[in-house]
Amino acid sequence: MRLFFSVGEPSGDLHGSNLIRRFTAADPDIECVGFGGPKMAEAGCDLHYDLTQKAVMFLKEVIGQLRFFFSLVDQADEYFANNKVDAVVLIDYPGFNWWIARKAKARGIPVFYFGVPQMWAWAPWRVRKMRKFVDHALCKLPFEVDWFKKRNVEATYVGHPYFDQLDRQSYDGLFLNSQKGKRLITLLPGSRNREVESNLPTLIRSAVLIAKSCPETSFAVASANHTQMEMGQIIIDEIKSDYGDDFPLIEFHVDRTPELMVSATACMACSGSVSLELMHHRKPTVIVYKMGRLISIAQSFLLRTRFITLVNLIAVKDIAKKSWRPADPDSASQCAQLMVMPEYLSTGDISGPAANQIINWLKNPDQLQKRIDQLDALAAKYAKPGAVDAAADYILKTLGVDEAKLNHTRAA
Repeated sequence: MRLFFSVGEPSGDLHGSNLIRRFTAADPDIECVGFGGPKMAEAGCDLHYDLTQKAVMFLKEVIGQLRFFFSLVDQADEYFANNKVDAVVLIDYPGFNWWIARKAKARGIPVFYFGVPQMWAWAPWRVRKMRKFVDHALCKLPFEVDWFKKRNVEATYVGHPYFDQLDRQSYDGLFLNSQKGKRLITLLPGSRNREVESNLPTLIRSAVLIAKSCPETSFAVASANHTQMEMGQIIIDEIKSDYGDDFPLIEFHVDRTPELMVSATACMACSGSVSLELMHHRKPTVIVYKMGRLISIAQSFLLRTRFITLVNLIAVKDIAKKSWRPADPDSASQCAQLMVMPEYLSTGDISGPAANQIINWLKNPDQLQKRIDQLDALAAKYAKPGAVDAAADYILKTLGVDEAKLNHTRAA
């Protein structure tokens, strides 16, 4: 059996490598080829090109290299024409992968998409491509299955591979011990420089307000790298002048995000997949996202979901947007009551309302525990490892691999 992969993101490279190991454990004769990254090559994939080199390109750079990308599509099509390929496995990277799927379908090769594009949130008309070019959508999020099936796409829920990684996460015991006894609020401004620039000032101003109301509180910023830590220090120096002696101690730590989550009483975070990790750790969290005015206007027209935070979407039965305005976490609306992680999206200053959520939790332990219980119920249901194995088993069973062989591999 020969499987052709098309993977363009570093995270996809990791998930692809784990899929490959699962495939070859079930049947050592399975051959994996295609586009991916170094982790997939290490797992035994015959790489035709390391596509992860292009993962961080900006739009201008992509446009400048369109000819190169189309040459890779032609290369894949030529391979499909001259070699027996039993299936194509796509992971993320939709702009390029739609073209690979198109070529595979034209050759009569079944296509599996692991980590489907979030078309339920943006540009849902793209589902026509999924329906036309993809045979099986392997969904990371539980609500995606119903969304795709209602649109006549064959879909199955396998879980999020992020939880596979979290299940294997190791922690620095000495650092954890150094945080014991603190009432710690962890600030998570995001992993991209632009996110830090936009959201850290809000988190810092919120921390000042929390410290005034709850003086025995500690604060720590989880920085992705030393450059972002330096950016953070500059932001703090700019804000300090507005508060004088009332400014609290805010520590910065690099490469300590998991430990700072574990140690936290509660967190404040920029929107993103980090919310899944916070759910895994059962940490009550306030989500902030500072937007420019043009982005805010575009989002009001284009965003199709009632929330932007994945944990909030997992928690509700109906993800469809109910109003053009973002839901207000401080209102008495039913939408606000459904938020497990209060989310504040705004072009203005949201530090006050965001801080008040944390202050309420710190002063009312029953409210804090209510959030922990909500997160525990969600995590018990969805924050489970095994997504990669489930995806691999689904692909192999669909392609006719004997169930007994898969069961034997699981037991091993």
